Amino acid sequence: MLLIPAIDLKDGKCVRLQQGDMNVSTTFGEDPAAMARRWLDAGARRLHLVDLNGAFAGKPVNEGAVKAILREVGDEIPVQLGGGIRDLDTIERYLDDGITAIIIGTAAVKNPGFLKDACTAFGGHVIVGLDARDGKVATDGWSKLTGHEVVDLARKFEDYGVEGVIYTDIGRDGMLTGINIEATVKLARALTMPVIASGGLAGMADIEALCAVESEGISGVICGRSIYTGALDFAAAQARADELAAT
Repeated sequence: MLLIPAIDLKDGKCVRLQQGDMNVSTTFGEDPAAMARRWLDAGARRLHLVDLNGAFAGKPVNEGAVKAILREVGDEIPVQLGGGIRDLDTIERYLDDGITAIIIGTAAVKNPGFLKDACTAFGGHVIVGLDARDGKVATDGWSKLTGHEVVDLARKFEDYGVEGVIYTDIGRDGMLTGINIEATVKLARALTMPVIASGGLAGMADIEALCAVESEGISGVICGRSIYTGALDFAAAQARADELAAT
């Protein structure tokens, strides 16, 4: 089970939102590159970046902060990025900068043809982000709820050739109320591609619960507010996940 620290970028700073609300943000760092180094030093094997301004603007906004993180990390670990990615040129630019995987969320739902083209052009580098409330997919920085079922869309996108899916329960995100294990397992069972859990990670109990269902196809979990507030010790949690995987 891969624990993936999230660095959410707003106005060039590292923040965390509650339930995707840009007006309810907590700043955890002024220097995104230093934050990336912090998680690297704690044993992170992958980083998850989100351009929050970009997600709402529909175009990259925090590209400078992203580049600073990439300069800091170098080729030590892979870095995945989402938020405001709506065209192939942006994907190509980010991949050239050193991003390993691009996360396409809103654009995948609104313009499936774009996702298909991205998978064709950049095979092996595209992850889809599905954010849902009560099983229904949300778009536009979670501000709009669609009628699409998560499982149905994920199956469709799997056929396009995406590498995996990040599934976020937006009702739990940033609330430290626990991962929605049941919904994540349901999605993973419906797919052959790996699922990364996201939204609500509260503590070590969530890590142990996820490790118990890892064989269903859940490959990792995005770690946000819990590792910033100290509710979860990142290094200890990754060590525990490794220990459980070895038994």
